[in-house]
Amino acid sequence: MKLSKATNYALHTMLFLAVNQPHDHIGVASLAKQQGVSPTYLSKILTKLVKTGMVISTTGATGGYKLKPSWEEISLLDVIIAIEGVPSMSDACLNNNPNCLIQKSIETAEHKFLDSLRHTLISDLSNQVNETSSI
Repeated sequence: MKLSKATNYALHTMLFLAVNQPHDHIGVASLAKQQGVSPTYLSKILTKLVKTGMVISTTGATGGYKLKPSWEEISLLDVIIAIEGVPSMSDACLNNNPNCLIQKSIETAEHKFLDSLRHTLISDLSNQVNETSSI
């Protein structure tokens, strides 16, 4: 499964917000500059994160974006679903055979992959960021 650029930017934005004052507003221009992306493009991504309630948006001179109060519970999977929907690997079964061993193996791998993303929290990653790590 390959994640879209939008999801990549969303994940990095969430981590950047977590590391850099998760309770303070950061403007879209600063967030976009940090990732080298257009503020207009990042605004569209942030709109999706706001709609899911993971990010709070405030307008005005001191406005911007910040993480929701209980941001420590946000997983990588939550962010991926907010941008792309529920990820799924392609159907690997020929003729829709419900007993296909290949399909069952892929479903098992997919379950483990999604479970890993579900248990990897943005807060865990933010705690790992230090001088030698990058966002």
